Amino acid sequence: MNKESELVNKLTKKQYTITTAESCTGGLLSGTIVNVSGVSDVLNCSFVTYANEAKEKLVFVKHATLEQYGAVSEQTAAEMALGCAKAANANMGLSTTGIAGPGGGTPEKPVGLVYIGCALNGNVFVERHEFQGDRSQVRKKAVCAALEFAISCLDGE
Repeated sequence: MNKESELVNKLTKKQYTITTAESCTGGLLSGTIVNVSGVSDVLNCSFVTYANEAKEKLVFVKHATLEQYGAVSEQTAAEMALGCAKAANANMGLSTTGIAGPGGGTPEKPVGLVYIGCALNGNVFVERHEFQGDRSQVRKKAVCAALEFAISCLDGE
């Protein structure tokens, strides 16, 4: 069974809902989840919040968080996950924010750096990853990691 099917099955069994807030994955995460038949029972909406303004307005990331830590940070990923869950009234909020490349990297925040946030019933967890590859590969790897992270959060509940 693929990861998106496993996630949807686990959410369905728990009668949980999920929403996503995506930056670097640009809808690829929610698009992957939507590949699963029956997903409409657990997914009611998703947010592509590429710009900081969208992060603030749609999923309640604090302006001060973005100024202090940047869009690509543990703090922003956490606020995105909590905020999208709140905005969609979902049990789980899953967020991605990172630098897919090829440009935009710095020594402190290199290309391939991705933070994944998972808010589950008000508890939030964040993972930090550094993926190798071109832009498309970084995005795909981030989606796979996000699906695995969501599953592990559900299993650990």
